[in-house]
Amino acid sequence: FPFSLSESCFLLCALSSVCLCVCRWSLNGTLINLSTDSRRRLSGGNLVIRSLDRAQDGGIYQCTAFNPQGAILSRRASLQFAYLNLKTQTRSAVSVREGQGVVLLCGTPSYAGDLSFAWVFNEYPYFVQQDNRRFVSQETGNLYIAKVEPSDVGNYTCVVVNRITKGKVLSSPTPLVLRTDGVMGEYEPKIEVHFSDMVPAAKGSVVTLECFALGNPVPEITWRRANGVPFPSKVKMKNSNVVLEIPSFQQEDAGGYECVAENKMGKNTVQGRLSFHAKPQWVQTMRDSALSVEERLFWECKTSGKPKPSYSWLKNGELLAAEDRIQIENGALTIGSVNLSDAGMYQCVAENKHGIIYFSAELVKYHPSKHKTFLQHFITFTVTMECRPQAFPTAISMWRKGNEPVQSTDRITLLPDGTLRITNVTKMDGGNYACLARNQFGVASTTGRLLVTDPTQITQGPVDMEIIVGESIVLPCQISCDPALDVSFSWAFNGQLLNKLDQHYEHVGGSISGDLMIRNIQLKHAGKYVCVVDTDVESLSAVAILIVKGPPGAPDGVTVEEITDSTAQLSWRPGQDNGSPITSYIIQAKTAFTVGWQAVNTVPEVIDGNTLTATVVDLNAWVEYEFRVLARNSVGVGEPSPASLKTRTEDAVPDTTPTDVGGGGGSKSELVITWEPVPEDLQNGDGFGYIIAFRPLGEVNWTHAVTSIPSQSRYVYRNESILPFSPFSVKVGAYNTKGQGPFSPVAIVFSAENEPSGVPDGVWARSISATEIEVSWHILSASPERVLGYEVVYWEDDTKPETMGKVRVSANQNKVNISGLREYTQYFLTVSAFNTAGTGPLSPTINVTTKKSPPGQPPLNVEWNLIGSKLTVHWEPVISLEMESDVTGYQVSYRRNRHEEINTITTNLTSVELTLPADDDYIIQIRALSDGGEGMPTEPINIHKLRNGYFKLSLHFTILLFLLYQINAIFLIIRDLFCIKKTY
Repeated sequence: FPFSLSESCFLLCALSSVCLCVCRWSLNGTLINLSTDSRRRLSGGNLVIRSLDRAQDGGIYQCTAFNPQGAILSRRASLQFAYLNLKTQTRSAVSVREGQGVVLLCGTPSYAGDLSFAWVFNEYPYFVQQDNRRFVSQETGNLYIAKVEPSDVGNYTCVVVNRITKGKVLSSPTPLVLRTDGVMGEYEPKIEVHFSDMVPAAKGSVVTLECFALGNPVPEITWRRANGVPFPSKVKMKNSNVVLEIPSFQQEDAGGYECVAENKMGKNTVQGRLSFHAKPQWVQTMRDSALSVEERLFWECKTSGKPKPSYSWLKNGELLAAEDRIQIENGALTIGSVNLSDAGMYQCVAENKHGIIYFSAELVKYHPSKHKTFLQHFITFTVTMECRPQAFPTAISMWRKGNEPVQSTDRITLLPDGTLRITNVTKMDGGNYACLARNQFGVASTTGRLLVTDPTQITQGPVDMEIIVGESIVLPCQISCDPALDVSFSWAFNGQLLNKLDQHYEHVGGSISGDLMIRNIQLKHAGKYVCVVDTDVESLSAVAILIVKGPPGAPDGVTVEEITDSTAQLSWRPGQDNGSPITSYIIQAKTAFTVGWQAVNTVPEVIDGNTLTATVVDLNAWVEYEFRVLARNSVGVGEPSPASLKTRTEDAVPDTTPTDVGGGGGSKSELVITWEPVPEDLQNGDGFGYIIAFRPLGEVNWTHAVTSIPSQSRYVYRNESILPFSPFSVKVGAYNTKGQGPFSPVAIVFSAENEPSGVPDGVWARSISATEIEVSWHILSASPERVLGYEVVYWEDDTKPETMGKVRVSANQNKVNISGLREYTQYFLTVSAFNTAGTGPLSPTINVTTKKSPPGQPPLNVEWNLIGSKLTVHWEPVISLEMESDVTGYQVSYRRNRHEEINTITTNLTSVELTLPADDDYIIQIRALSDGGEGMPTEPINIHKLRNGYFKLSLHFTILLFLLYQINAIFLIIRDLFCIKKTY
């Protein structure tokens, strides 16, 4: 960890959240006494150092963590101090011919920490833009110009930045001038920048090779591998192929590389080799172990690495030496007979010249379980029935089964004390037994019953199973037994009786079944299950091992090992595989500019389950990232790891150009230039700003302006010499403290123009309806200024400014309709031409009055008659009110039911005949027409048509009903006359 002297240092000793540990720190192998040190203190196990001192604080730090189980060592951390110094002295001018190549030396700074180089041309922030002709080497710091052109003449200053401290030093300016004794002729390439014959490269690192040549014409750079194998897709060519970048360097990337510089005068090549080396990385580790005294311990750890790592073992932080019981060989630790003194914390240590790693495990002494062990016994039954009567003199005993005396056989024994013993009992031995005792004083007897049952058997027991988290299963435990026996079932899990209150477990089944259902299985349910069957006479059991598979556990210890401006090398520790091997890993990243966690591109593209390191690529420079890792197995994707510490990528020259460069408009003698600002996450570093370059179209020299406001999107250049509406070539670039990025593509932007001087004539207006007028004018045929369009301004009354409105149309239009006006109102209006500078002079004011409003009453008393396909509709005429326009006609609109298409008929009458050919229902509306527009429509009228032949029948039936109605009316009249006569 390189630091500057002005900083404080925070060294992290990461411990498990359940580890109640005490931490001690050492520097260069010596324990730090914090009780007498005022600058150093512990904070939760982490070491905090204030007021850093290069002499006292630089070196190798290591944390030792202690708890009652033992002690372990952390990995080592190196604390270095970054600095930068560069001697400056006046530099002589460099004189070259046009077309000649030149190298400007930066100088040799004294420093610690990574450096970056840039060159300023004439004044800050005008950095030298790198292309196929100009190159700034990040290895030497020098500026290389393959072929000098007149535009290169000026002062050059080397800018050196320490990537750690961000400190910056500048060299003295170096003037570059052109000689006047001629132009350099063409010549073949001369390679000035190249890589070494042998370049060591670490696994997972970003390897950068540079190759640049001077020459006239400017040489073209190409790369190839010595073995002819094409470059993989991860390899990037930068700066016009001058830089070859290999992210996440792997063993297969090692070998010979060749750079070829070529122009029409010839070519030149340079070759070198990349050698592969890697610090140790775990391939196999050990786990905590619990062993009984005198058991054998075997632990083995394996690593990959080049050169091949060596191994050692620590116990409680101290080197473990081999002895009679303890053997150490190539990463394997064997303790032949464990005793109590062997308990403690052990660490396997793997080391080569590129790094050292530690892995910890605990050895604990094991106490045998005192819980009942369930075994299945096959029992040979023996029955003993005693008969020992109290009598004096001693009684003589004899046995009877039923009515038959019991005789001694090879299975039946009558003992002298009267006891009856039966071995290898069978069902034939069952029955009623009586013991008779006799002496001279009398006879006594006792009776009993011997019941012999069938043996109990487990007919279907549990079997070993593999199951996925979240599923449910039933472990069977079914038996066959004698009905006369009482049977009970119980289950044990890993030697403990199951808790009946656990909601995951439920005993199911009948009297001869003790099945166990496990619902929503979790990882904690993996283990040994035993079904125990107890009867009055025996106990049986059956065993099964349940393996529960789930998504992998969260990886741990995500660490950013190395970071550049576009890549980050990560490492992590695997989590539990949870019964299914880890097949791959996924890396996600988060920044202040993203929405949540996002998957990122990596090398390798697919990270297999045995890989615990990868390089994240395509990152943005100077952005703070967090990373996390997720593991995948055959079950699914597991929980994400804890996020890594926030780490900022290195800064870099801007590589994103401002977009949407344009502009125009403004006031007289102004050139307005606009662009879309570069987002913050693409600015690549501090000190971000924009360089605006512009020149009159067709000229050679650019005028430059600088703004240091990252959010600025507009620049106005004012000069009285700018002619109205003059075209300019415009481009916008970005810069930061690292240098100047590329310019945007050139855009054509016009300077501000003068307002149109012409006045539209022939302005005329007419009222179209109560709410709309039409305004027309003559287009300006010849105008010294550009006309973008015309603006119509209208108002009701000069004393009411809120009634003013305006509408604009393009330059090729000579009329416009203005709607949304008030009815029967006088409007004043003028017309003027406009462009980006504003509006020209107004035309003379004219006025127009909108028409009266249309009739507000819809047609009334609408009647219709449908005969066949002919529909006749009648209505009463609409009478307009005083402030309404006169009725000029009527509009009848109709459409088929459930259709959108509307048909209209206009008529001057108060009736209309329609032919409706389709056998469908129709909807009709009627409204009055006037000069003021359309009046209110009637409510929708539904016309229902009868279908096909039924229509004729209905028509006849309607006529019949009409005749009956007329007859009935005549009858009523006659009856009334008769009644009247009778009264008189």
